[in-house]
Amino acid sequence: MTDPKPRQSAVLRDRSVLALLSARSFSLIGNAMAPVALAFAVLRMPGGSATALGLVLTARMAAQVLFVLFGGVLADRLPRNKVMLSADIAAGVTQTAVGVLVITHAANVGILALLAVANGAAAALFEPASRSLMPKLVTGDALQSANALLQLSIRGGTILGAALAGVLVALVGPGPTIVADAGTFFVSATLLAGIRAVRANTETGGGPRLVAQLHAGWREFTARRWVLAMVAQLAFVNVCLAGSFYVLGPTVANAHLGGAPAWAAILTVQAIGFVAGSTVAIKLRPGRPVLVAALMMSGFALPLFFLASYGPLAAIIGAAFAAAICIDIYEVLFDTTLQRHVPEEALSRVVSYESMASFAFVPFGLAIAGPISAAIGVRQTLLGAAVLIVLAGPVILMVPSVRAIRAVPDGPERPEPGLPSAEPPTALEAIATSTAGPDSRHTRDVEEPR
Repeated sequence: MTDPKPRQSAVLRDRSVLALLSARSFSLIGNAMAPVALAFAVLRMPGGSATALGLVLTARMAAQVLFVLFGGVLADRLPRNKVMLSADIAAGVTQTAVGVLVITHAANVGILALLAVANGAAAALFEPASRSLMPKLVTGDALQSANALLQLSIRGGTILGAALAGVLVALVGPGPTIVADAGTFFVSATLLAGIRAVRANTETGGGPRLVAQLHAGWREFTARRWVLAMVAQLAFVNVCLAGSFYVLGPTVANAHLGGAPAWAAILTVQAIGFVAGSTVAIKLRPGRPVLVAALMMSGFALPLFFLASYGPLAAIIGAAFAAAICIDIYEVLFDTTLQRHVPEEALSRVVSYESMASFAFVPFGLAIAGPISAAIGVRQTLLGAAVLIVLAGPVILMVPSVRAIRAVPDGPERPEPGLPSAEPPTALEAIATSTAGPDSRHTRDVEEPR
């Protein structure tokens, strides 16, 4: 490991990087405010119910999943900061409309669901660009520090947004809170406008059609076994974790730990753990980052073991804190490795496929947690999910390229054996037939920092 201070200092002196970090903070403040304010807005409407709220939230999630691949294509064709800026403006407009409708008592479930679709589409366009812009601004060993600082700004915005939403809903009501949420997107857009000019990718801009670019992105996504293996691991863990922690966790807190205050304490300390994890990731420089990230995922299960024992609360809080550190280290290491090993002109599309595949089955995990716990018991379900998550780390190390991939690519690009370029294998086939072979560095059209 080397001293991270020079890296951090150089990164933070770049005005474009500071603008990106600030923009992400404000955008995430809005994202954290929205669910709290929207929930109370829907539940307080005439005929409002949990079913109505579920419909609105499902509409947004569906739009986000459907449009994320299109967002990846746009971000690889156009300047990524401009894509993010446009998405922020669209999100601000839709949230302003929701706020005005709620304030004027003109909102109904159908209108809110339609606006949720528009808002989810905006989020889908924003996400791939936001995760692939940093390599345009920062190069070399400073990239991981920049990604860790970006993750830190995201976590800080999320914590502040959730706290602000609770206060504002109590003081002024959900409608004005949603309008304030809209304002954060406009602030983010203004900050993004201050990022120095980022050129579009000449390899894709104005070139092949949408379907062809999606197919090319899919080939890049499936061309690396370590990417397929890590995404398969994350998708599996997300299914286990979503239902066990976010469905059964509140159930345990309500029945055995003292109710909502206990669950709020767990989530608050978890959020602090995310910040701590991003801070650790600034200094962490493993030679084989994917191997470390894969092992970090086993730590995601820590709070499930203590929830299964129904306490003590302090132990659950400590476990949630430790798990959050593992989660943020994983995210920083994996994102940085993707940025270094995937061709810059295809990075946004690869990120969009990774995002869709990793989280597409989360609703399934949320849906099955209740029925499984009813059939075999809450404690048994939590323990089973925890064991599966712990095993996911060592199992994924059976893929040689997960063990072999290095932080800095070396040598020319070589296709991995057994992966024909025309018709790449499925994730399961890739994992089953994987062989070692590090990916290579690709030249990037990056402007020098100011």
